[in-house]
Amino acid sequence: MTEAFPEDWQRALVVVAHPDDVEYGCAAAVAAWTAAGRDVRYVMATSGEAGIAGLPPEAAGPLREREQRAAAAVVGVSVVEFLGHPDGRLTEGLDLRRAVAAAIRRHRPDLVVTLHFGDTWTPPGAPLGYWNSADHRVLGRAVVDAVGDAANEWIFAELADPEPWRGVRWTAVSTPVGVTHTVDVTDVVDRAVASLAEHRRYLQALSADPVEEQARRQVDTATPVVDGRRVAGFALYAG
Repeated sequence: MTEAFPEDWQRALVVVAHPDDVEYGCAAAVAAWTAAGRDVRYVMATSGEAGIAGLPPEAAGPLREREQRAAAAVVGVSVVEFLGHPDGRLTEGLDLRRAVAAAIRRHRPDLVVTLHFGDTWTPPGAPLGYWNSADHRVLGRAVVDAVGDAANEWIFAELADPEPWRGVRWTAVSTPVGVTHTVDVTDVVDRAVASLAEHRRYLQALSADPVEEQARRQVDTATPVVDGRRVAGFALYAG
């Protein structure tokens, strides 16, 4: 039995590995939150520069950043940061934790959101699961560690702005498994589809199917129908 996602918060920081990660996961929830007047911001560990076959990283990185900013705008997000870590080569350790902790201290969110970072995942209705991306696994662990790091005045005190931030009340993982809380996204599904479709060049490289069809399929998968309403699912944790 799942519960409705808490509503008594004002600012969320969504921290993911790549451009398009939010749109493949929780963009519908973001659209619902911004429609309700909440402040949502994005931080990407990489620029996704290794993500388009045949397009060199020096061209793909700036393109994917532009696509991500356009996608964010569709769901009401105007603050998008790229931390500059190497796409496909994120490593678990202090450098990544420091960068994410610094972002949390800068933005001072009530809620931190990241994507499913288990070893495997199975899309709803799929007969088989998939190995999760190495970057997703590493980034998710860094995020949950960085929430605690950001609150501790003695960890990463060398940062330019060392003021600790202890205001994170929840950490939410956008996930198809282990869902504890849901967001009703029935009225904003079309915005989520349009947001993913802004990653046009990336999606064109993935499939010959029309971009809008790809986007609709993915958002439909990420927002199953429960009791007649479309929902986005999260595993929610304190702090």
